[in-house]
Amino acid sequence: MRTPITLASLGTPLTALRIFTSEYGHLPAPSVSVSTLYPDTLVLTFYDDLAGFETWREALGVPSVSVSHGVQGGGRTRVLEAETGYVGGVVKLVGYATIPTVEEARSRAGAGS
Repeated sequence: MRTPITLASLGTPLTALRIFTSEYGHLPAPSVSVSTLYPDTLVLTFYDDLAGFETWREALGVPSVSVSHGVQGGGRTRVLEAETGYVGGVVKLVGYATIPTVEEARSRAGAGS
């Protein structure tokens, strides 16, 4: 049986979050996740806000070439992921955005004419 992880074991990502609230409090607010499965990792997730993902990526100095791109949900959702080291732990950025269908893209193009 595994020994339970204490709240103090999550200190690294919680410290990063505390620093972010003071240094980057003006940036778009992500969904925040800290897990006992990855106790050294802070996950910042952006739903339908790839601009927010990019703002944080730039603020943390993550090179654009290190961003991975994928598609899920039967080709309907774009996923961006990037990681960087921070205060002895890992900060993971995740961005999700809906990919419009051909009909939705046509509708948007027609609306702008």
